This record gives sequence, C-alpha cells and structure tokens, in this order.
Amino acid sequence: MKKIILFGATGNVGSYVLLYAIDYFKDKDYEIIACGKRETRFFEKMGIKYISVDIAKKEDFHKLPTEEVFAVIDLAAVIPSYMDDYSPEKYINSNIIGGFNILEYCRKVGADRILFSTTVFDISNYAQEGYVLKPDLPLNFSYKGDHAVYVISKNTTIELLKHYHEEYGLKYFIFRFPTIYNYSSYQYYYPGGVKTLRPVYRMINNAMKGEDIELWGNPNYSKDMVYVNDCAQMLCKAIEVNKETGLYNVGTGIPVTLKEQIEAIIDVFSPANKKSKIIYRPEKKATGGFLMDVENAKRELGYEPKYDVHALFREYKKEMELKRFDELRRKN
Repeated sequence: MKKIILFGATGNVGSYVLLYAIDYFKDKDYEIIACGKRETRFFEKMGIKYISVDIAKKEDFHKLPTEEVFAVIDLAAVIPSYMDDYSPEKYINSNIIGGFNILEYCRKVGADRILFSTTVFDISNYAQEGYVLKPDLPLNFSYKGDHAVYVISKNTTIELLKHYHEEYGLKYFIFRFPTIYNYSSYQYYYPGGVKTLRPVYRMINNAMKGEDIELWGNPNYSKDMVYVNDCAQMLCKAIEVNKETGLYNVGTGIPVTLKEQIEAIIDVFSPANKKSKIIYRPEKKATGGFLMDVENAKRELGYEPKYDVHALFREYKKEMELKRFDELRRKN
C-alpha cells in the first residue's frame, strides 16, 4: 500500500488536512501517516498512525517508514502569527534545516513527490485593493519586518525543491497559502509579538451575544476567504495528478467584501431574536486580505472550491460544538 507522510499534522491546518485526506483516500490504495513534533496520543485515540518527529533533527527520521512512500506533505513550519518572542533562527531550523531533512528523507526512500506550503507574503508587495495575485508572479516581498526571514526561509527551501527535482527526479508541488480559515479554540495571534484576539473571533464572539460589530474602512474592501477543506482538496488532488511540478495559489478565486463577511457571521452566529448590527467605522483602516487567482489549480488539478463564506462559517460553528482538535491547541 502506498504511503502518504504528512508533516505538521498537529497544526491548525495540518490536523484538518489529515482528516480530509483520510476520508478522501479511504477507498484507494493509500495509507496516511501523521507526523508532528509534539508527543501526543490524540491521533492514536482516533485510530490514526502518528509518529513524533522533530524535522530539525536528522536522527528522528529513522522512525519513519522506508518502503512504499509515495508522497510527502510538508505543512510543518514555524509561522509569524504564533511567534510571541521574535526568534528568526526558528524559521531557519524549521523551514530550511527541517525542509532539507524532509527532502533527504524523500530521496532516501524514493518518494515520488513532495507537496510544500509556502506563504503569500512572497509576493505581498504586489497587493493593493482589487489586485488579483497570479500564481506565476515574480517574487516581490519586503526585506524588512518580522515576516522577512520567514519568507526567505520558505524561498530557500523552494530552491532546494527545484534542485531535488533536477538531480533526483523528485516531483514537487508548491502551494501558496494566504490565511487558511479554520476554527481553533485558541483565538489569539501575535502581531508584533503582542497577544491579540483575532478580528474574526472578535466578530464571532460579538455576534453570538447579539452585540454590535464594527466594520472598519471600506465595506467593499474584498479578499479571498478559503476554508481549510478546500485547501485540503487541492493538496489531495496534487497527490494523484500526473505532472512533474506545479505552483498553485490556495484560494477560491471569489472576492468576499468586509460587509459580506460580517453579514455571514451575523447570519450564522447571532441568535434569531437578537441579531447583531453593523456599525460602520470608515475612519479606521482595514487591510490584510489577498485576492488569489486559482485558475491553474482548477485546470491542472481539477480543483473546485466548495465553501462560500456562509458555508465557511457554518463549518466554524460545527467545529465549535464538536471541539475535535481542542487537545492539540495552545491553552495559554
């Protein structure tokens, strides 16, 4: 049976991708093995094989299978939004050294392909209101700020992917991630190292109480809002595609305005008898979203996004009730 090794299975995106992939491949000749840095029995309790691997440690790879490894998915990364104390060496250890060790594992076991996640910040200097990011844009990012080393580390590993393809025939598929929307019981992030409630959870929490929700800036400012299962669909299709390489934006290709986003949150989360009201604050600035062109993923992979903004938040609400991944989420 062909094996799929998923690194980063304990993460916010990786845990959802894992469960999606298990369902996607359940009637096919694949075994999916979850890998993550932490020691946990979470997956074992679900009947899923899990191996604890620190990708920065070459010796940990001896724990992994050596036969019939078909595909490796690398979603393991230290990311800026969870770095409460800026330590750029963590990007080097995770994304470059860890990425190299994963590639060496692929080479040694004769894997057919690797799937790698990178960041939309590698082309973020193009972004402006209404501008759609194409997957084949030349790199254009800031060499200043807390994202710079993160982007550089991802780009470095992409250069290694190209080398391993040319030298060893390893197929590679790169996925450029904007914000991947998925519910987490840990509702905070760390812009500039400061613990901050994510705006989407502030809106959801207000909606659940029927309280007013502020809309900052232009109500028609739009961004792509892609649900994690659509991201997972794209990855799974890349495991089956008959291609050598590919670079794809992860997204829906559908712009969602701030007004539409908040209206969907109110529709899904507000009590029927106490609907939140939108308070417009045009004097406050709202930015940070990206519009993603996904046409080559549709054409080459057969990708078709399934979740519009209402469906996305309905999935949030389901996950809030299921609490499937609470054990894996940060508590403090």
